Amino acid sequence: MRRLTRTVAAAALATALALVSGCSSGSDKSEDIKSTGGALEKVTYLTSFGNFGRDSYAWVAKEKGFFKDAGFDVDIKPGQGSGAVIQTVTGGQADFGVIDLTGGILQLGNGQAKDFVAVAAIQQRTMAAIVSVEGKNIATPKDLEGKKLADTPGSVVRNLFPTYARLAGIDGSKVTWVNGEAQALMGMLGSGSVDGIGQFVVGQPTVAAVTNKTPVVLPYSNVMQDLYGNALITSAKTAKEKPEMVKKFTAALLKGLEYALANPQEAADILKKKVDATNPAAAKAELELMAAYVRSSNSGTALGTLDSGRVAKSIALLQGAGALKQEVTPDQIIDFNLAPKA
Repeated sequence: MRRLTRTVAAAALATALALVSGCSSGSDKSEDIKSTGGALEKVTYLTSFGNFGRDSYAWVAKEKGFFKDAGFDVDIKPGQGSGAVIQTVTGGQADFGVIDLTGGILQLGNGQAKDFVAVAAIQQRTMAAIVSVEGKNIATPKDLEGKKLADTPGSVVRNLFPTYARLAGIDGSKVTWVNGEAQALMGMLGSGSVDGIGQFVVGQPTVAAVTNKTPVVLPYSNVMQDLYGNALITSAKTAKEKPEMVKKFTAALLKGLEYALANPQEAADILKKKVDATNPAAAKAELELMAAYVRSSNSGTALGTLDSGRVAKSIALLQGAGALKQEVTPDQIIDFNLAPKA
């Protein structure tokens, strides 16, 4: 970790702050995908948040020709978190995007979003976590009592914290939350103004570089094992009207994911080529950490699978914790006819 810190420290802050805003308008598309010998179908795709290593597989799919082979000309745009990605996709400004699936369930179950469906899992386990650093006297979830944590108000980490606290034996009333912009969270942790931040587990290489300290990570998956991580979504309209297009795009994206995980250094270099602010060492490290979350005993060797029973358990967990205002069923959030099969 110390070697990694020295390697990425110089550019990690730029990586943590690097977001390119804005999404181009989508255009009408035919159901039939053209062969690579003809016109490619233009598609707009949103990453989950920014252009970090964890999302580099989309750039890999584009650079290696996987999208082109499937008949697509893909414009990759940086997402701004689950809520914004859902809004952009359902609003027709993007065709596909990546969200935290639990965040999507929370949005749907609280009437904050509709008209979208997930069609593939990117991670089989949630990567949500509380991240601190050595010297804060945090080693177990119980140690969060009396501490100050920072995150954006609508983040899945923060929204899930009451459920995590109950299951982990934490008195949530003894934990103070403060607001912070996503780009500023690591700096807040490094300055000592907070004791921990909401973060994905794969962010720890960048946390180490920005804070110059060893991260301490408390993964939510330790106590909430049925929750999925990120998932690919499209609008309910696109899923209904263009199922074959959705399947082909999903397969091409997952091919990029598989290649990126098998070749993390090359994937990091591709991301650097496309996004100049990228720090390849941090991007490579994120992919290496993410690999353990992409497959599970439920999915076997297949990528992208979504299991109705697991989704139902996730919904039940959130309902039991009082996190959903209305009932949600797995079929409302997942199109199982389009999702890869285990």
